[in-house]
Amino acid sequence: MAAIKTDLTLEAAHALLEKKGGQGRLSGVTLDERQVEGYAVTAVSVRTPYGARALGKPRGMYITVDLAPYFQRQEGYFSRGVRCLAEELRHLLPPLADGASVLVAGLGNRSMICDAVGPMAVDHLLVTRHLIETLPSRFSTLTSVAALAPGVVGQTGMETLEVLAGTVRHVKPAAVVVIDALTASSRSHLCATVQLSDTGLVPGSGVGNHRSAIDRKTLGVPVIAVGLPTVMAEAVLAQELTGAQAQADTAPLFVTPRDVDSRVRELGRLLGYGINAALQPSLTVEEITGLLG
Repeated sequence: MAAIKTDLTLEAAHALLEKKGGQGRLSGVTLDERQVEGYAVTAVSVRTPYGARALGKPRGMYITVDLAPYFQRQEGYFSRGVRCLAEELRHLLPPLADGASVLVAGLGNRSMICDAVGPMAVDHLLVTRHLIETLPSRFSTLTSVAALAPGVVGQTGMETLEVLAGTVRHVKPAAVVVIDALTASSRSHLCATVQLSDTGLVPGSGVGNHRSAIDRKTLGVPVIAVGLPTVMAEAVLAQELTGAQAQADTAPLFVTPRDVDSRVRELGRLLGYGINAALQPSLTVEEITGLLG
């Protein structure tokens, strides 16, 4: 059987349960399913070192939102999706004191569409730090938000962690939100789910291009990760479609949906708005649109 390559903790949990014949529970891991604004949400809590080792994921909370209502164009799909993401993000964010800032970073390569969701989400962020510092009395009801799209090491010569660590030292945010593309092990999840977690992330880990971890340990503040799966291993896809076992010496090859361009652009906007609504709870979706315009 081909090794499962996935950044989605929900997929890792389901794969482990399948190995157990679909019976029983995962020690140190709990799964909770609910509906939020008509969207199916599954929360996976990895609570113990044993559970973390079994899943190959750090201890923490992982929330997966199924975007089926969005692509079915159900009534109010965008606004409901924004409110769903905002509600789940608020569960993961630390309490923000008055005057606290949040740094949002859109990771990835804007020139490669399957890796561009982070920068595209940042394009739809309501950035307020400069406004609050300039006119605090007028914008005091808003949360201070700074944002950047640090690019990739091949473009900048700097590791993403180096760029973020320097920015964190200067801005001193209460939390960092990082947005990145992920790897899935099922085609049904490609550009069709969002994973939120309070564990940070390791850019490129799903495709074997491991970079430095971006988490609370390396940045010194809570790091909330927002991820969209855009690629999966070709060998895993072939196995899913045919049941045939992949060759062990097959060179890594990753595939993506043929409509990835339109999906990443749409979902980058959805993620940006969801983060806006989480950080600016007093604003409606319509008000966010007006301020961004």
